[in-house]
Amino acid sequence: MRPLIKDGRIVADEWDLLSHEAIDDLDLTPAGPRQILPLAHYRTHAEVLRPQRDRIAILLYPDDEPDAVAPYLADIVVLVAIHFPKFTDGRGYSTARLLRERFNFSGELRAVGDILRDQLYFLHRCGFDAFSLRADQDLSAALNAFGDYAWAPLAGMVSNDGRGSIEQSSL
Repeated sequence: MRPLIKDGRIVADEWDLLSHEAIDDLDLTPAGPRQILPLAHYRTHAEVLRPQRDRIAILLYPDDEPDAVAPYLADIVVLVAIHFPKFTDGRGYSTARLLRERFNFSGELRAVGDILRDQLYFLHRCGFDAFSLRADQDLSAALNAFGDYAWAPLAGMVSNDGRGSIEQSSL
């Protein structure tokens, strides 16, 4: 499993990301592996999965409405992954912001898919705290991305999500 960046450090990824195509690999047993599954499949199996909150997470695709995941956020899921099919697709930024600000989601918010170093600073500003970068990206070099920008409108700005200013951030 490829490592990822979480809370400003390179760490092992303890979660299996299941796409719509790989859903046959879904393990619904309580002792199964930690799995991230598409919202549609989570909703289908929600009653079985709710008690397994520490090992089952939700994957949102760009066409998934943030409102659809809201019932599962409060004390049910510990991780929401947002898929970026192309680095130029900005819908995930808006989804992350809504999950943090409108729905007060405080769990791990992970960017997955076509994630590049150049996006990390802005993804973090929208509420992401974990980043699964594209395979051709150097994770060690990507850690420097969080300090790339500090122009006047953002430097020292305090966010609404409790993450503090850019300079105080854990990254």
